[in-house]
Amino acid sequence: MNYRNFDETAAWGRLSALAGDYGKFDYHGILDAGRVERSLTPMAGGLTFSWAAKIVDGTLLKVLGSLAEEQECIAKYRALLEGEIINTGEKRKVLHHLLRSPDGKALTGKPVLLDGKDLGNFYREELTRFSAFVRAVHGAGLKGSTGRAFSHGAQIGIGGSDLGPRALYLALENWARAEGKQKLTAKFISNVDPDDAAGVLDSIPLEETIFILVSKSGTTQETLANELFVRDKLRKAALDPGRHLVAVTSETSPLAHNPAYLDSFYIDDFIGGRYSSSSAVGGLVLSLAFGPEVFAEFLAGAREADRSALEPDILNNAALLDALIGVWERNFLGFPCTAILPYSQALSRFPAHLQQLDMESNGKRVNRDGVPLAYATGPVVFGEPGTNGQHSFYQLLHQGTDIVPLQFIGFTESQRGEDVEVEASSSQTKLLANLAAQIVAFAQGQRPGQRPEARPEARPEAGPGQGPGGNLNKEFPGGRPSGLIYGKRLDPGALGALLAHFENKVMFQGFIWNLNSFDQEGVQLGKVLTKKVLAARASGSANGKADGFDDGSAGDAVLGAYARLLGI
Repeated sequence: MNYRNFDETAAWGRLSALAGDYGKFDYHGILDAGRVERSLTPMAGGLTFSWAAKIVDGTLLKVLGSLAEEQECIAKYRALLEGEIINTGEKRKVLHHLLRSPDGKALTGKPVLLDGKDLGNFYREELTRFSAFVRAVHGAGLKGSTGRAFSHGAQIGIGGSDLGPRALYLALENWARAEGKQKLTAKFISNVDPDDAAGVLDSIPLEETIFILVSKSGTTQETLANELFVRDKLRKAALDPGRHLVAVTSETSPLAHNPAYLDSFYIDDFIGGRYSSSSAVGGLVLSLAFGPEVFAEFLAGAREADRSALEPDILNNAALLDALIGVWERNFLGFPCTAILPYSQALSRFPAHLQQLDMESNGKRVNRDGVPLAYATGPVVFGEPGTNGQHSFYQLLHQGTDIVPLQFIGFTESQRGEDVEVEASSSQTKLLANLAAQIVAFAQGQRPGQRPEARPEARPEAGPGQGPGGNLNKEFPGGRPSGLIYGKRLDPGALGALLAHFENKVMFQGFIWNLNSFDQEGVQLGKVLTKKVLAARASGSANGKADGFDDGSAGDAVLGAYARLLGI
């Protein structure tokens, strides 16, 4: 395989030449019912991807397909699946797909070995172990220190140990209640701000709560601080912390094989934090909440999506197609952001997880060899559920100076099935009507005085203080591209497929941009300086001083100044 920078490809020149032709994309000329039907790409989990409202056509799709071939996206994905060192910065394999394997083998059918250890079997054994642990909890064979059965679980973690698991739990909570699958209620503690832990602990029955401490290294500062907060609270309630805590970590961490926990379950360095929801990091809390069988359905949906991402035809590979269109928008149309807009309250925290997934993976200015790049890479990602977002930031999306590509997600049925008819339509119908309306409004826009269904004609001359055809405050310029992922109902299989779709999209974009999408050096500097502040404070206290900063260093002096400003 050939790892080359994007701007060294033949496709770069062809796409650059095309970009000017698509600057003013005429949706009115092409966005019709036929295009909507032709744009549908099947996905796993009963989902479908539509690119009808994207700034693409047949000519462009062919060039994008050639880009995927030139950057060997499928071959690199296969190499990743089979355990090649893809994380060049840390010299590690990237194996989150292997977590979803029912037989412990890569999708290509090969085992993944390291020094004679079958890593797929290791992941399956951990799945079996934590599933058995969960069944003991559900069967009341494992109880808290006062003999009461567990009714709540609380996960202690941050970043990938929180965002993905929390988003997935919230995504299935209403579904599980409707289906009679809810076993335990889950809560999450992440921020080192003590108000976070205090608020969660006040909301749950401590004697009926099992806490899941998640830290791969076993040294994550925020997580360990929150663990001590929880242990202190348990002791003050006359409870034995060791009978209420379980750890998810690596086999080499201080938390491993530690008698201070009910049990410990393991991942390894080949499972990145933001890609760890398919491991015990997400699997333990989801299985406790909904049962191991529900988690198995989630894994099956993700596995199906992983398999579909091997399809070489981009029109049958939604993750690759979505990635390619995103690269086109970022590098040639110059759009710096993308918005994730799920029209499902269940996905309220899904945009936050995708924000980390995308921005921590592809927020890089150097290629996989550490050489600076001359082109843009990952976009800024943000989002909120519809229709709430419509009453918040959609103003900028419709009429702001920047064009922001949009990713809509919707489901034809609600999870609970509870609804009410108002003015001849249900709430779910109103939700979907808003979704359809927004796609068209963003694409086609509207001139002052123009009926929404009318095609634009020649605009009259503008009067003083007016835009063409009237007051520009009333004009919607349109040309705002969007994609749509939709399905029947958000269930575990659909959720697994949705998660894997975005994981694979980010991976493919990293291949195209020639990035290492699987390290995160950008989060390290702040951690180092935080430790320096705390160490200086401890040193100063030990020596009877206000602080222990070395004023001989300009950097230390500034750090000390801000520390004193904040009362540290």
